[in-house]
Amino acid sequence: MKLLKKITAAAAVALAMAGNANANVVLNDWVFNPNGGGFASGQVINEYLDVNGNAFIELTNTGGGTFSFTEHAAFNLVQADSNGQLFPINYAGGNITATFVATGTGNFSGAFQFTGGTIRMYQNPTNNQYATTDGMYGADLGNMIAEFEVLPGGGGLVDGSGLPTNNGQISVFAKAVAGGLDAGYFFRGNGADLSGEDILSFAFTNANTVGAPTNNMVGEIACQFAGFGGPGCAGGTYSNVPGSHFFVSNNGQFKLAEVPEPGSLALLGIAVLGAGVAARKRKQA
Repeated sequence: MKLLKKITAAAAVALAMAGNANANVVLNDWVFNPNGGGFASGQVINEYLDVNGNAFIELTNTGGGTFSFTEHAAFNLVQADSNGQLFPINYAGGNITATFVATGTGNFSGAFQFTGGTIRMYQNPTNNQYATTDGMYGADLGNMIAEFEVLPGGGGLVDGSGLPTNNGQISVFAKAVAGGLDAGYFFRGNGADLSGEDILSFAFTNANTVGAPTNNMVGEIACQFAGFGGPGCAGGTYSNVPGSHFFVSNNGQFKLAEVPEPGSLALLGIAVLGAGVAARKRKQA
């Protein structure tokens, strides 16, 4: 019990310190120009871009209460900081969308985490194509303006059939290396273009099961994007099958952050390790 208390206390301190470090590196008052027109005509982003979209998830039961999964999703980004300054309206040719492909592992009635993947953002000069049959659910049209590599970690909680807990929070951490962002779109508050820097991104979204996905959603995201070959794509009618495949809707925030010092990453690793050891000890008690 004494060892458990020490480990738990150490993990709590490390998590608090890591949280403070992360809070310091998240970019505030950066500038985004959704049509690539440069810093002067961009919009100041207090903290985040709003995102909403839909994801198709396929689970594979790997035994012992565990699973692996793949996820394919399409997202729309129409404003920042929920400020009502919609990109397609206030910026000609500023329709911003994104695709998301990821893999991961998890435990039924527990948590899941990502093991890798890719986020690609697009600027589409033709508005109102998202959620149509144009391209891939209208999410991969126009110019690709950013590419992020999904980092191991993040995730959220699931129920006994692998479905995300109702309105549960999902987190995704990713990184773009120098050159991964196109010039003219993303800037520091001082006008420095972020295209030449390594940069992190954090996405935090709520997830809810889509009980009745539309035909476009099934045809474009499941059949075309994910290559699903089940009912709805290879004849028959599509329906969610918990524990196998299903759709979720997401809405949340997309943030940028500095790449932390190696010490900050090590600190976060200590926190996670400490929390994990504490949990295992608690189960054995």
